[in-house]
Amino acid sequence: MWIDDVIGVFAPMAAVRRKQARMALNVMKRAYEGAKIGRRTDSWITPSSSANGEIASAGHRLRDRARDIGRNNPYGKKARRIFSDNFVGTGIIPQARTGSDRLNKQIMAAWQSWTSQADIEGTCDFYAMQSLIVRSMFESGECFVRFRDQPSSSNLAVPFQLQVLEADYLDTTRTYQLPGNSGYIQQGIEFDAQGRRAAYWMWPKHPGDNLLIWQKFQSSRIPADQILHIYEKDRPGQIRGATSFASVILRMRDLEDYDDAELWRKKIESCFAAFVIQNSGSEGPVLGSIAQTNSQGLGGDTGLQGKRVEAFRPGMVEYLKPGEDVRFGSPTSDANYPNYTRVQLHAIAAGLGVTYEQLTGDLSQVNYSSLRAGLLEFRRMIETLRWQVFIPMFCMPVWRRFIDRAYIAGIIGKIDYSVSWTPPKFEMVDPLKDAQADTMMMRNGTLTLREAIANQGYDPDKQIEEIAETNALLDKNKIILDSDPRHTSQNGIFQPTPGAIDEKPTQQN
Repeated sequence: MWIDDVIGVFAPMAAVRRKQARMALNVMKRAYEGAKIGRRTDSWITPSSSANGEIASAGHRLRDRARDIGRNNPYGKKARRIFSDNFVGTGIIPQARTGSDRLNKQIMAAWQSWTSQADIEGTCDFYAMQSLIVRSMFESGECFVRFRDQPSSSNLAVPFQLQVLEADYLDTTRTYQLPGNSGYIQQGIEFDAQGRRAAYWMWPKHPGDNLLIWQKFQSSRIPADQILHIYEKDRPGQIRGATSFASVILRMRDLEDYDDAELWRKKIESCFAAFVIQNSGSEGPVLGSIAQTNSQGLGGDTGLQGKRVEAFRPGMVEYLKPGEDVRFGSPTSDANYPNYTRVQLHAIAAGLGVTYEQLTGDLSQVNYSSLRAGLLEFRRMIETLRWQVFIPMFCMPVWRRFIDRAYIAGIIGKIDYSVSWTPPKFEMVDPLKDAQADTMMMRNGTLTLREAIANQGYDPDKQIEEIAETNALLDKNKIILDSDPRHTSQNGIFQPTPGAIDEKPTQQN
């Protein structure tokens, strides 16, 4: 303010104090309490770094610690398995939708033959590779898949294969500007001048392989169209992924330490079976009247000093001297241990994106409604990741590569990428109630038969074809089942369909 400038001419220090006070008032008037500066936030360090800057400095260590949790922590290992089994299950299956039955059959016949040959290592089929990639994405934050084109003489159904690579294969030490402003390399990923991915700098072998510690090797440049990079992007401009354990690593480690401390407390307490109290102190006479056995095996006092009683055995009877007492140890229990563990596991489950019941197997505090509500939220997250991350980043590029290579090899007659993907079904919490809900929605027109079949993890067209074949076979043999809605009502009452069957057959259950 102008008055501060006037005061500053005659009393500079007074003007400074006025401005400092006015700045403090402005801070106190901020609308967001979380932005205030004070005692409650003095230890809160919040750098304004980018997502790439954070991952560059912490990603490697986070990944190593997450893998240790996946190896040695039972909850971490189970969370990884829960995520993979629900995400991929037995596989996310494609179905060609070119509009030509002949072309569809050509494509799917070639696909069925190729899936068992997809892995260049020869240990997994295409759907097992899906599970491997998802587990790596959950644990390490990202995964790479490299296309490996093969010669036509390789005896493959379609001459190309896939190689799954861990995040460690990326040479993150390469970060610099390319000459002539033609682009730049950031954490091993090369970008052109417009910010599009041009290449990846990859190690030829895993840098953590102990067999290679004495070998010198350099990373090589692989064009971006040869590499698939699968990860979940949390922030705009983020070029690499972070492990799903990032927000719970310390909490899981602390819970392990707490369990170890509780275990050792129990062990130490159990070591003290009894405490002997003597009037003359610890150097007094031995506990009880213990006689020594002479060389003839007869009892009696031989003049030798008896040994202290330092162990107890079943059925033991010991007589104490006057003034002696024995007090047995009574190990205590921590009444808060179950509650503390449960609270921590709730937080861990929330950070990992799974439910507490899935993580622990503890169903003692849920009913049908609460269990279903939790699973619905979990399944919504899985569906989002399937259709926004995994299918566009992995499934579709592989499908396009497959169609291109199949056409070049003369296996199919036309390039058409039209496809639908069918993820595995989610198991019903209560099959009867869920089936009744689907039936009501189909009758109301809010759910189609194709959608209902796809929700069960089946291909709608194939399912409908099988239903038609089954119905034709039943009609040919004049058989009506209670499960056939064309001829029987929901209660099993016969309702003939005009022209379906000439004569009324005998109803069978």
